[in-house]
Amino acid sequence: MANDILQTIVAQKKREVETARKRLGEQDLCDLAMQLKAKRGFMQALANNGPDQIGVIAEVKRASPSKGTINAHLNPADYAAACERGGAVALSVLTDHSFFQGSLDDLTSARQSIHLPVLRKDFLISAYQIYESAVAGADAVLLIVRILSQQQLVDYLGLCGELGLDALVEVHTEQDLETASTAGARLIGINNRNLKTFETDVGTAVSMVGRLEEGQIPVAASGIQSRRDIDRNLNAGIYNFLIGESIARAANPETFVRSLI
Repeated sequence: MANDILQTIVAQKKREVETARKRLGEQDLCDLAMQLKAKRGFMQALANNGPDQIGVIAEVKRASPSKGTINAHLNPADYAAACERGGAVALSVLTDHSFFQGSLDDLTSARQSIHLPVLRKDFLISAYQIYESAVAGADAVLLIVRILSQQQLVDYLGLCGELGLDALVEVHTEQDLETASTAGARLIGINNRNLKTFETDVGTAVSMVGRLEEGQIPVAASGIQSRRDIDRNLNAGIYNFLIGESIARAANPETFVRSLI
């Protein structure tokens, strides 16, 4: 895996945003987004979980740069419904096409098939994409500290508030966490995967969670394969988990999600 994969993805996102702006101007997209403020509570679904009630965010994930194709035939609507039956409290949808084979249509289709709140998981570098997320029906968006400046993070958290979107702020290092906390982030996704190299260490979230501020809600992400991994996180005080690959590879997502819970 090339060490500059994250830079490659961000460069592609900049091109995609510029192309999208030519199809629909940002102000027009903003006007549409501001009309759509009735959202399902993503943070609310995670806020009160604990040792006896964990929260699994199941992810619609067809592929990744590090693993290649994971589930080429994944049907977002059927998959989302199966995960909801299995007990997931929320859904994440990877909408990047170039590197993850996803789309905003996947998000819309999945959300229409369930009652759960839905997170748009992508590499958001522009306010345009946040407006786009709201219009597509997202209830929350992922904001990755590693690809945003401090001011961008502050601005985008504010914009999410205006649009009624929750924000899962992704960190991987202590410096990332400091940036997120300074910006006022409440929902902290601790990514076990280093986005520069795409290498994964499932101990990352466990080692970092003790540094969160009071009132922040941790979510462990990446590399969680079994109930054993979840138990390790529970012992550290993490009760919410974003799980993609292992569920997407499962022969029966409903049964697998239930086994995790």
